[in-house]
Amino acid sequence: MSDIFTDAGARALLREMFDAAIRAADPDHCVPHFLPAPPQDGRTIVIGAGKAAAKMARAVEAHWSGPLEGIVVTRYGHTVPTEKITVIEASHPVPDAAGVDASRRIRKLVSGLSEKDLVVCLISGGGSALLVDPLSPVTLPQKQDISRALLKSGANISEMNCVRRHLSAIKGGRLAAACYPARVVTLAISDVPGDDPLDIASGPTVADPTSCADALAILSRYGIDIPRHIRELLQSGESETVKPGDPRLARAEAILVATPQMALEAAAQVARGYGIAAHILGDAIEGEARDVGRVIGGIARQVVRYGQPFTVPCVMLSGGETTVTVRGNGRGGRNVEFLLSLAAVLNGEASVHAVAGDTDGIDGIEEIAGAIIAPDTLSRAKSLEISVTEALAQNDGHGFFERLGDSIVTGPTLTNVNDFRAVLVTGLTGETADR
Repeated sequence: MSDIFTDAGARALLREMFDAAIRAADPDHCVPHFLPAPPQDGRTIVIGAGKAAAKMARAVEAHWSGPLEGIVVTRYGHTVPTEKITVIEASHPVPDAAGVDASRRIRKLVSGLSEKDLVVCLISGGGSALLVDPLSPVTLPQKQDISRALLKSGANISEMNCVRRHLSAIKGGRLAAACYPARVVTLAISDVPGDDPLDIASGPTVADPTSCADALAILSRYGIDIPRHIRELLQSGESETVKPGDPRLARAEAILVATPQMALEAAAQVARGYGIAAHILGDAIEGEARDVGRVIGGIARQVVRYGQPFTVPCVMLSGGETTVTVRGNGRGGRNVEFLLSLAAVLNGEASVHAVAGDTDGIDGIEEIAGAIIAPDTLSRAKSLEISVTEALAQNDGHGFFERLGDSIVTGPTLTNVNDFRAVLVTGLTGETADR
C-alpha cells in the first residue's frame, strides 16, 4: 500500500478496512462454528431469509454431517448455488409476491414437525422485506405502501420493524411458533443497532414484547396514513405477536454469528497493522445521517486542530444504522448522506479522508455501497459546478459522488452487518501543530 500520508495511500487504507469489515461477516467464516449437532432420529429443516441467506445456506450444507432439506429467501441477485436447500429470490426493500410465496412455502415446510426434529433458521439483514406474509385482511399492496412510507419517514429500524411485525403472519415469533414442538436454532447475522434478535428481520423466531398500540403510535408519530380496516385490526389487538413466556418458544434459541462490532474490530486490526491508532466510537449509532456527519465532522476537526480527543495519525470507526428523511428527488442512501454532511463540515481539511458504506453493498436502493471523501472533494466538486449543499437538499449523494468518481461499488457482498464508517486523520494543522 502507498504511504497513508498521500491521497492514494489514505484511500487504499480506507478501502482495505471496509473490505476487512465485510470479510469478518462472511457466512463461510462465521456460520460453521455455531452449527448445532444434528438430531439423532428427527429431520433437519433449514429455513431463512435475508441478503446473506443463500450464502449462509451453502455454508450449512458444506459443514453438515447428515441429511437436511430446506428453503431460504434472499434478495434478487444474491443467490449462490446450493444442493439441498432451495433458494428463492424476492424483492427488497419493498416486498413483492415472490416473497409472499416463499414465506408461505417456508411455513408449510415447518408445519407438522415433531419434538425430534431440528429447524435451523438463517436470518440476516433484509429479512423483514423478504420474509413477508400479510396478516389478513392486510393485502400485499397495502404492506408495500406502508413499507415505502416508513422508509421515507425517518423512522428508525426498531420502529419500522414494530409495525411490520404487527401486520405479519410470520414475524414476531410466529415462525418459531409454527415450528413447535421442534427445536429451533436461529443463526443470525446482525444488521441492527444493539444486535437485538427481535429487530433482525423483524424477529420471526423470537418473542416480541411490543404491542399493537406501539405500532399504532409509530404510524401516528410519522404521519403515515393507513386504511381504516388496518387501523381497526391494530386497535382490536387481534394482530398481536407471540409474547415472552409463550410455551411454543420454549425450545427456540437465537445465536448471533456476526455483528457490527466484530466488523469494526476487524477494520481496527487492519489500521493498527499499519501503525495507525484505531478508535471505535460505537457500533450502534443512530439518528439522521446528516446530523451524525456533522457530529463526527466536529470531532475530526478537533483532532486536526488540537490532537483531541485522539492523537494523530488515527482512524475513528463507527457503525449502526442512521436514517434519512427524504425531502428531495435525488439518488441517495444513508452512507452517502453522511459523507455529504461530513464533507461540508470538514470544508477541505487537509489531513482528513473518510469512507462510509453499507456492508451489504447497497446504500439506499441502488447497488452502490457508499463512497470516499478526501481533502479535495469540495474543490473538485466546485470545478464541476456541483454543490454539496444542493446535493444534501436533494438527498443526491449517489449523484454527487458518481460525478466525482468516488463511489464504491462492491456488488452483492452476501452478508450485512449494517453501515461502516471510517474517518482517517493523518496530521495536525492547528495550535498543537504550532507548538
